[in-house]
Amino acid sequence: MSLANKLAEERRARLAAERLLEQKQAELHAANRKLGRHALALTEEIFETRAEVQTVRDENARVKSDLSAANQKIQIAERRLWHSIQTIQDGFAFFDVDGRMIAANKAWLSVFEGLEEVQPGIAYVEILQIATEEGIVDIGDRRPVEWREAMLDRWQSPDPEPVVIRLWNGESIKLIDQRGHGGDVVSLALNITETVRYEEQLKAAQRAAEAASKAKSSFLANMSHEIRTPMNGIVGMSELLIDTALNDEQRLFADTIKSSGEALLVIINDVLDYSKIEAGKLDLHEEPFDLERCIYELVTLMQVNCRDKGVELLVEYDMFLPGRFVGDPGRIRQVLTNLIGNAVKFTEAGYVIVRATGVQGAGVTELHVSIEDTGIGIPEDKAKHIFGEFNQVDEARNRKFEGSGLGLAISKQLIGMMGGRIWVESEEGAGSTFGFSVSLPAAETLEADDVRLPDGLRTVLVVDPQGVRRAVLSRQMASLGLSVVSAASGAEALALLPRAVDLVMTAHTMPEMDGLELAETMRATGMRLPVLVMSADPAVAEQDPGRRHVQGVLPTPLRRSDFFAAMRGFAAGLRPGGGVGRAMRVLAAEDNKTNRLVFSKMVAALDIDLRFAENGAEAVAIFRNFAPDLMFMDISMPEMDGKAATRCIREAEAGTGRRVPIVAMTAHAMGGDEAEILAAGLDRYLTKPLSKDAISKEIVAACPAGVRPPAAGVQAAS
Repeated sequence: MSLANKLAEERRARLAAERLLEQKQAELHAANRKLGRHALALTEEIFETRAEVQTVRDENARVKSDLSAANQKIQIAERRLWHSIQTIQDGFAFFDVDGRMIAANKAWLSVFEGLEEVQPGIAYVEILQIATEEGIVDIGDRRPVEWREAMLDRWQSPDPEPVVIRLWNGESIKLIDQRGHGGDVVSLALNITETVRYEEQLKAAQRAAEAASKAKSSFLANMSHEIRTPMNGIVGMSELLIDTALNDEQRLFADTIKSSGEALLVIINDVLDYSKIEAGKLDLHEEPFDLERCIYELVTLMQVNCRDKGVELLVEYDMFLPGRFVGDPGRIRQVLTNLIGNAVKFTEAGYVIVRATGVQGAGVTELHVSIEDTGIGIPEDKAKHIFGEFNQVDEARNRKFEGSGLGLAISKQLIGMMGGRIWVESEEGAGSTFGFSVSLPAAETLEADDVRLPDGLRTVLVVDPQGVRRAVLSRQMASLGLSVVSAASGAEALALLPRAVDLVMTAHTMPEMDGLELAETMRATGMRLPVLVMSADPAVAEQDPGRRHVQGVLPTPLRRSDFFAAMRGFAAGLRPGGGVGRAMRVLAAEDNKTNRLVFSKMVAALDIDLRFAENGAEAVAIFRNFAPDLMFMDISMPEMDGKAATRCIREAEAGTGRRVPIVAMTAHAMGGDEAEILAAGLDRYLTKPLSKDAISKEIVAACPAGVRPPAAGVQAAS
């Protein structure tokens, strides 16, 4: 190889080496840069870690500081709590789940003063052992082992009952122990020595009072019996004396002796009853009795006094309340006599209402009886004492009212013996309401037929000038589901009667127009609906010539039995004079006055309730309120003709299930008229001039069930 070639080859090798060196230097430079970046990242991470470590160190220091402060607060709270526990006079101790004492205050430990073993760590069973062995507790005749077992059983129960123990020095300690969820026990020891001594003093005083009361009751009972014998002689002989020949002055003296003797016997009987109650010698004798009859009998007896004073005496007996119950009828009657008698005695004007209602349950009825009056009332500060013995509202003001002052006290005792309660609500000068409630088994159940109303009886008109009587009767009728319209006079009733009414119940005695005169006026104007007269003197009403215009005379206060007996006659559809029943309601639409007169004369002999409308619009309006059983519809009338009126009525009936028969009355007798008229919704077709026989047959044919037959001997239209 030539020298030139060698030099060229070496140059190429050198150049290659230089290029390789440059490449390695570039790689080394890149590696140094990467290493620098990594070192920088590590440095930053180290700084961050150091910061986090410092933060944690700072947080730990803060937590340690907070814990230290909290511990200090807890220690302060514990010291204060324990200081408070130490200062209270009652004993306080803690026991762990194993029954060992954790801590106890001085009051708890003072019972074991001088015994060093009673300290934290001692077991409860050891404390019981020390208490009996050292004679700390007075266990009476019980054996120590028996007493400790009883106390340990109590302690180990989940919820220990409080117990009172007696110490050697006569003090009484009440132990109240409460077990926590973890089994720890907090024990309280309350010194109730003074309370026990006070209770013993009260019991001794009560025994002495009961002994004195029994002695008083025995004395009163003996004296009452001793007085009754000569008093019966005085009353009996005065009655015999009255039956002899006496002049007016002598008869006055004898009557005064008799009435005074009877008043004194009432007082003696009250004293005797009260003494029996206090002595525990009064027993209740339960048997079936008629409460409703009892109330009405008492009201009848007291009505004379009420009428003399012009006071209304009313009864509002729940229409669905049984009448017969099981109880002591004599004592129930005695309570009612006292309450109703007091109401009558202290009421000079207004009314007295006896209300009876009840809530029927399983086998028994919670019976509520109240007596409301408009009498003198009771001051608020005296109402709470009114049931006390010998208590009266105001001795000076009530001097004219005689009585023993025992009636209400006896009533309260009797109702209490029956397991009930008695109360009073009153306002001075505005009257009072006395009431009682007792639970009594019902001796009967009201069947559906007992309180059934006639089909079609929906609306009753009550007529009475006295507002309270009208309100009571209206409430009773409304409770039966009837719509009630009321009027204060006969004239007002007549003004209301164009309304749809099925029955009129009117008072007998009313100014200007009495109940019988009202019925007579109704009949004279063509109204045939039934009328019941309510009379305080039914015998007088029965003898009145106007009696023939009414379907019944019922005594007042109204008795349910009388009312539903009348309703049963009503349901049977009996004619006037033979029972009570709703008259058939007929509505005739006729614009011509003469035609109306002719129509009314044609049906005058029929027992129906007839109404007239003078045009179609009026016929639709009366239909809505009157609810007729049959309609006669003139076709040609002003404002609204018969066909349009019929269409309105049929629209009103849609969906009600009811369709009143409508008979056309028209002078149109041309072919095709009948089909056109019937297509408007009418049922039958009569042409004018109308015949009496045809009208009567249409009415008889349309008479619904349960309604009084409008006529006898008339066959229905075919």
